[in-house]
Amino acid sequence: MTHPFLDRADLRIRVQRALDRFLRLRRDRLTEIEPEALRPVADAIDALVLGGGKRLRPAFAYWGYRGAGGADADEIVAAVAALELVQASALIHDDVMDGSETRRGEPAVHRRFANLHRASGWRGDGDGFGTAAAILLGDLCLVWSDEMLHASGLDPVTLARSRPVFDDMRSEVTIGQYLDVQTQATGDTSTARASLVARFKSAKYTIEQPLVFGAALAGDSPRLAKALSAFGLPLGEAFQLRDDVLGVFGDPAVTGKPAGDDLREGKRTYLIAAAIESAGHGVFDNRLGDPGLDAQGVALLRRTIVDSGALHRTEERIAELTGAALRALDTAEITDEAREVLTGLAQAATQRAV
Repeated sequence: MTHPFLDRADLRIRVQRALDRFLRLRRDRLTEIEPEALRPVADAIDALVLGGGKRLRPAFAYWGYRGAGGADADEIVAAVAALELVQASALIHDDVMDGSETRRGEPAVHRRFANLHRASGWRGDGDGFGTAAAILLGDLCLVWSDEMLHASGLDPVTLARSRPVFDDMRSEVTIGQYLDVQTQATGDTSTARASLVARFKSAKYTIEQPLVFGAALAGDSPRLAKALSAFGLPLGEAFQLRDDVLGVFGDPAVTGKPAGDDLREGKRTYLIAAAIESAGHGVFDNRLGDPGLDAQGVALLRRTIVDSGALHRTEERIAELTGAALRALDTAEITDEAREVLTGLAQAATQRAV
């Protein structure tokens, strides 16, 4: 996704450089321990973290910081870049839990290591090895997010002030992942549960908490943190709803995932919950969550979602949440430049095609 507001202050280039520097040092450490065994670990993390991504989380954190009056500094960029390692951890674990085959058009990490196992002729079950490796790599990225924040060059007082937000954010996304798994296991198809999962699995750690984290890096202002939360939480929910729509209706050439992948994974999203509320379980019962769902089955479920009014209802909800977020931003006491950029980022987050 390209957008001028994502590139303001050369932020994406600077985040990429900070991540590259950090990961080069971690690669050196891994290859010191055991070059042959651990080079694939470094390669997989590099490919995921450096090979793509919108860098939305660092962008919201950086402009939360600048909005609070913070001055630009490379140390701040390094600190907010650590959020990309939190994101990498969540993506790796999410793909394992969903049984996703691809991520950004390439094999998901668990598939990558299953393939390595088979190509190397190792003993045991290749899929089991891939799953175990992905769990560990996801954990490693989460550990490294901590290390990157603390190696950013920020002073101890600033780090201590921002640390509670950073910790809350990582706890919340983990809780959200569990709620997602548990919701799929119970078959809960209510829109209320879908909204709860979206809030904790994505909304809070994608937009709200990065904003508050950035503001905390600039200083201690509970009033500003509350204002940024009022903007970030509804916007984060709208972001996730857009993601849900793309998971069903997105172009694989753009999203990097097979058409209708969310349907095969059986995700109980707001979009699906709204369709079931309107049309009943019917065609969803034997098809939603079927990993072998073919193109005809995907087309049938898509048609049901559209005909039930669920797609229209979800688009209306995205517009409603985005509007609420922008109204909250209008009254937030932040710099004019930050308000301009955050308004642009809101559009980038909710009107994207990937």
